[in-house]
Amino acid sequence: MKPIFVAIDTPNLDRALGTAEAVRGDAGGVKLGLEFFSAQGPAGVQRVAQLGLPIFLDLKLHDIPNTVAKAIEALAPLNPAILTVHAAGGRDMLSAAKSAAPANTKVVAVTLLTSLDASDLIDIGVDASPADQVVRLARLARDSGVDGIVCSGAEVAAARDAWSNGFFVVPGIRPAGADVADQKRVVTPAQALDDGASVLVIGRPITSAPDPARAIRDIAASLNKEVIQ
Repeated sequence: MKPIFVAIDTPNLDRALGTAEAVRGDAGGVKLGLEFFSAQGPAGVQRVAQLGLPIFLDLKLHDIPNTVAKAIEALAPLNPAILTVHAAGGRDMLSAAKSAAPANTKVVAVTLLTSLDASDLIDIGVDASPADQVVRLARLARDSGVDGIVCSGAEVAAARDAWSNGFFVVPGIRPAGADVADQKRVVTPAQALDDGASVLVIGRPITSAPDPARAIRDIAASLNKEVIQ
C-alpha cells in the first residue's frame, strides 16, 4: 500500500472526483470525511470509489455499541479500506465495531484529534499529557480487537512501542515549511514514517495546491529520497 492517503475535505462531488483523479497515480487512497459524507452520502462515496482508489471513510463513529455496529453494517456495502471510530467509545463499542465491519476493512480508533493539545485535554477533564493519553487509548484499542489507531506524528513512536504490530494512521502531516492551519501537533511526512506510521493522511498541502498532482508527486519523491538515503 502506498502510504499517502489524500484527505478530500469538500462537500462538492465534482471537486472530489477531480482531486481523486489528479492524485490517483501516487496516492494509496483517498480519505472522505464528514463534510463530504454529509453532502453526498453513500452514493457520493461510491462515485469516488469507481476511480479505483481505496477509500478511507473517516466518520469517527462514537455511540453505544449497538448503534455503532448497526451503522457499520449499513456502511458495509461501501467496502471501505479504512473506517474510523472513536477510542473514547470504550472497549465494548470498539469490539462491536470490529465485529460488524467487513473482513477487509481496517477499523482504526481515533485517539486524540490533532487540533487538540495539552491545554485542551485539561479543559475536557483529562489529567494526562497527549502522549500518555494516546498510549492509554492505543492499549485499549489493541485489547479491543480493532486493527489500529489514529494519532498524531508526535505520538506515533510511543504508540508503536505499546503496540508493535498495530496499524497507525497519522493525520496532521505537513511538508517542511507548510502552513499548519488549525493543526497543533504536526510532523513532516518523512518523520512520521520513520517513527512508525502506516498511513499518512495529507490534505491541504495537496488539495489546495495549484497542481495537486505535482504536489503529491513531490511529497512522494521526498519520501523515496529518504528511503534511498
